[in-house]
Amino acid sequence: MRGVEFQGLHRIEGPVVITHRSKQVGFGEIVAVLDRSGERRIGRVIDLSEDWAAIQVFGSTTGLSAEDSRVEFLSHPMELRVGPGLLGRVFDGLGRPIDGYGPIFSSDFRDVNGLPINPYAREYPRDFIQTGISAIDGMNTLIRGQKLPIFSGNGMPHNRLAAQIVRQAKIRSQQESFVVVFCAMGVKFDVARYFLDEFERTGVLANVVVFLSLADAPSIERLITPRCALTAAEYLAYDKGMHVLVVMTDMTNYCEALREVSAIRGEVPSRKGYPGYLYSDLASLYERAGRISTSPGSITQIPILTMPNDDISHPIPDLTGYITEGQIVLDRELFQRGVYPPVAGLPSLSRLMKDGIGPGMTREDHKDVASQLFAAYSRVKSVRNLASIIGEEELSALDKQYLQFGEQFEQNFLSQGEYEDRSIETTLDLGWKMLTLLPREELVRIKEEYLEKYLTPLLSQKGQGGDGSLLKGRKGAFEDSMGEPQGEPLPLSLSEDGAGRF
Repeated sequence: MRGVEFQGLHRIEGPVVITHRSKQVGFGEIVAVLDRSGERRIGRVIDLSEDWAAIQVFGSTTGLSAEDSRVEFLSHPMELRVGPGLLGRVFDGLGRPIDGYGPIFSSDFRDVNGLPINPYAREYPRDFIQTGISAIDGMNTLIRGQKLPIFSGNGMPHNRLAAQIVRQAKIRSQQESFVVVFCAMGVKFDVARYFLDEFERTGVLANVVVFLSLADAPSIERLITPRCALTAAEYLAYDKGMHVLVVMTDMTNYCEALREVSAIRGEVPSRKGYPGYLYSDLASLYERAGRISTSPGSITQIPILTMPNDDISHPIPDLTGYITEGQIVLDRELFQRGVYPPVAGLPSLSRLMKDGIGPGMTREDHKDVASQLFAAYSRVKSVRNLASIIGEEELSALDKQYLQFGEQFEQNFLSQGEYEDRSIETTLDLGWKMLTLLPREELVRIKEEYLEKYLTPLLSQKGQGGDGSLLKGRKGAFEDSMGEPQGEPLPLSLSEDGAGRF
């Protein structure tokens, strides 16, 4: 069915065109703009007045003429074709297949803007998602239905970390379906190729839906890409009952595109030129995660954003932190010292961690071990600051033990191989080995029964406490004390200067 068509445009301003409005048109509806040769370009209504409509064109407006162009209002919002065939497919930022296999076989279309979820129907996020990364599983546990962003910086290995999470993330129950929706906005071609090569080579692509908006695509496309990805996730979670992990990178590119459109529309800027509705716009994406009572499925989000100048108070990470339930912060100092993943111990937190760990979910001692490791590492930071003033040789014997603990904690617990998949039991056992470096009387956050069950056998094995004999360097510690490593590191598909330095 054809919509209402108008001849001519009022004016063209970059990717936005102004034209007479149809009386039946609504905000967010899809529009077809045709030039004099009949070439069709898709756009979306982004603003309306009594007589005029502002249309955001997904692509270049080069070649459009105000006199000879035609506008056709299609009378429906932007939609994504959904179906079981989504898994294993690669789409562009607007949901069009780019893997050479054509559209999926389905007649089911969904509005990419989503539908609001009744708050009464939401269930509290619970249960544990294992990423295989000790810094996350042990200290900042990811919970099913949670929004847990990763705050990174330019040049940091957030792309490698994202690929590792997609490869390794799983739920411990084998009876439930777990899939990943991966969304990349404004990424370079070599980065996109790295992700696709990793997913294909490791065999996880069959359980992943990929949406890619490359850097050379119109920046306006980045505003639609995460909405398409979340629409696919909602279909898989709430219609098919799957547990879906949505990884979105890079949210900074999304916000830059939002600022660009806002400037073209002449809106009054807010902090650092971003529109005043940046908070509500981000919330419209982040709040599409969660669990609802009418479906066994769930949507868990890991948005990744690069902080300009590593500034965590920048509007993008600042507002994101208000909406989400915690954050994982990558530390540049750890990165420069060769620690991977360089997850900062103190600024990172998961506010829902307490509801997804413990007996029946991870292990009974998880909460106490995580709390003690956090407290001890906090003491390490204070001791290092003191040592920088008075010198390490002037520190007390206890403070020197904490310095030794901090070094071993960063090199053996936080740091792990890019292809090393640690179970939660391995992570917690490694945490206990870190605690053997401290006097027993310092472990005040752990119940006595857990000390007897987990710590005493380790001290007996060492023969004496606090000498570090269980830890023989990074590789030796893991192999000797934890058993054989869970798989040798595989070579990257790109050169070290390519994927290895993202």
